Amino acid sequence: MNGKLVLENGVVFEGKLIGKHLESVGEVVFNTSMAGYKEIMTDPSYYGQHIVFTYPLIGNYGIALDDFESEGPKVRGIIVKEACEEPNNFRNEVSLHDYLLGHGLVGLAGVDTRSLTKLLRSSGVMKGIIVKAEVSIDEAISRLSGYDNSNAVAQVSTKEKQVFNQDGNKKVIMIDYGVKESIKTQLIKRGTSLTVMPHNVTSEIILGENPDLVFLSNGPGDPKDLGSRVETIKELIGKVPIAGICLGHQLLALACGGDTAKLKFGHRGANHPVKDMILDKVYITSQNHGYYVKEIPKGFEVTHLSMNDQTLEGMRQVDQKIMSVQFHPEASPGPEEAQVLFDEFLKLAK
Repeated sequence: MNGKLVLENGVVFEGKLIGKHLESVGEVVFNTSMAGYKEIMTDPSYYGQHIVFTYPLIGNYGIALDDFESEGPKVRGIIVKEACEEPNNFRNEVSLHDYLLGHGLVGLAGVDTRSLTKLLRSSGVMKGIIVKAEVSIDEAISRLSGYDNSNAVAQVSTKEKQVFNQDGNKKVIMIDYGVKESIKTQLIKRGTSLTVMPHNVTSEIILGENPDLVFLSNGPGDPKDLGSRVETIKELIGKVPIAGICLGHQLLALACGGDTAKLKFGHRGANHPVKDMILDKVYITSQNHGYYVKEIPKGFEVTHLSMNDQTLEGMRQVDQKIMSVQFHPEASPGPEEAQVLFDEFLKLAK
């Protein structure tokens, strides 16, 4: 069935609908990874977004359920140049089309994704709606006004306490703003006892657990929509070591007096160079964020910088045992060379 993507500026990209033939509204962003579409679609940080894959062939190695970063897809929809109809891989369990169909997700294939990506780079990310071809542009644009992603974290966070490896050597409390499974895996494989708490957990409950380290996870949306979560972090500072990744990094900066802002088109891909200012080396990193820390808190030092645009990628405060990074050291997908940072996080632990 013919379909189209209508952006809020009125630009239209035509294609063929795949998956469930539903109407879907979301923020349109692009990801430059050459592989890992399974992990990307199930990454909670993409909640509320349509993903434009810049790699031209998606679905060629099918879907392996063991590679998911959450229990199911979190994106609103996907936009691809070519969707493979006959995947070929020994781990394949279901085709891309059937996976989308089974989870009630819409996709748009046959799109000029190069042109769409160039538009998003020049104009910035924007809202868009995937609709059937016969829907008028004016009618499609009128349906964008209802889009609201300010409650995204509540939609993807765990609803109850979860405990992994209870007899581990260090007790880590993770506040789940939309954590990827690979982040939990990296902590558990290092022997920690990991307790995952809902996003709205109180500081009293956390401190009552007597943790050796509090870990602030990644997640979707604007950190400034999470004022009460920032207040909780403020109540933890100076009482327990704190580490964070991505959204957790941004929330930590706000809690310590820094500031955040939205990037024009974000950092989403698996080939972003980041310089470690302490070790004087460069990591090739996996990234997925639309916001960044534009003003580092007083008393913090810069530990990592983006080699592409010089935005802040990491910070630490030695006296209070605080450390966070903007990129994803667990990768999934992406290069794994930055996974050593999990060892640095755990060095903060009491």
